[in-house]
Amino acid sequence: MIGSPPSKLTAEETVDLLARVPVFATLAREDLERIAEVAVPRRFEPGEVVFREGDASDTCYIVRNGSCRAVREHSDGRTITLATFGPGEIFGELAMFEEERRSATVEATGELHVVGLLGGDMRRLMREHPEISIRLVVALGRRLRESNERLARQSFQTVQSRVASVLLQLVERAAGEDSAGTGADGGVLIMGTQADVAKLAGSSRESASRFLAVLERAGVVSQGRGRLVVHDPSALEAYVF
Repeated sequence: MIGSPPSKLTAEETVDLLARVPVFATLAREDLERIAEVAVPRRFEPGEVVFREGDASDTCYIVRNGSCRAVREHSDGRTITLATFGPGEIFGELAMFEEERRSATVEATGELHVVGLLGGDMRRLMREHPEISIRLVVALGRRLRESNERLARQSFQTVQSRVASVLLQLVERAAGEDSAGTGADGGVLIMGTQADVAKLAGSSRESASRFLAVLERAGVVSQGRGRLVVHDPSALEAYVF
């Protein structure tokens, strides 16, 4: 496991963090305490790679503070952002079940504090406590179904709807971070470029840029280098269907 050790977490803090993760949310308190015993805190600097596509998947991670993104490199050299992760979210979770190769690269987009769970430790816990494995499989199945439903919705959405949805998700995530920044008028600060938003929305940069310009003229957002400030999140909801 790479990354440097941050300040230590208490067992209670680790259990509380695990309880926020949908995959673990249905587990009993004593099961969360067992998992907390094998959790290892780690810190990554902005731009530091947590793991690379093709690496062995020996650890899954839960974000404590900060954010990171999963990217894949296209054969033509382009980098595609597949997802972003913020506090209380898990990534690399298949490492809990088997040692497959990583399907994407995950890199920190700011200072990132995570809790790592070694796949071997989790598989041992699931053998010793079968109820843990049953609940995890159910939770992961629910997550897969939600992902499929989201992809189905996106296939019928306009670019404007997809971009607005992405912005709302980023606002919700930023608002949940302890270190969330704000704009001059109290708007929600989102660190990211037009290209990042376009990739997350599954649109071209040009299409996303045109819609962001519309939102900026309407006073809903303002743009700067590598950042966006959302001044009126409720106005974005009008574009989502």
